[in-house]
Amino acid sequence: MIAPLMAGAITLAWTHSVEKIVWEEDWRRTAAGLELVQARVRGSGAGMEPPPEARLVNGVWSWKPNLPPQAQVVMRRSGATTDWRICISGRCRPMEAYVPPEADPVVMKPCEKP
Repeated sequence: MIAPLMAGAITLAWTHSVEKIVWEEDWRRTAAGLELVQARVRGSGAGMEPPPEARLVNGVWSWKPNLPPQAQVVMRRSGATTDWRICISGRCRPMEAYVPPEADPVVMKPCEKP
């Protein structure tokens, strides 16, 4: 299923299934692919430890992941946790606002401009 977001930059947000802590990633479309600009987590534990370069500001760990631009990002939906949230210009909506709840996996990739 294709569901264009028509945004050059988005934030993917989700809640960790064990720790119940919010994790966010800022992505933007570039000529080289999807670039992970920044990651944030509001705590740690159960495999969610921030890397050594992360900085704690106002209770949020933030860092620039060392990841090359990606051709696509695959998101799985287990049903055991709350759905992914997609934030565009500060407005967040659950992924089911864009694709049916049973859509799994969901693949994010840059679209060609018309």
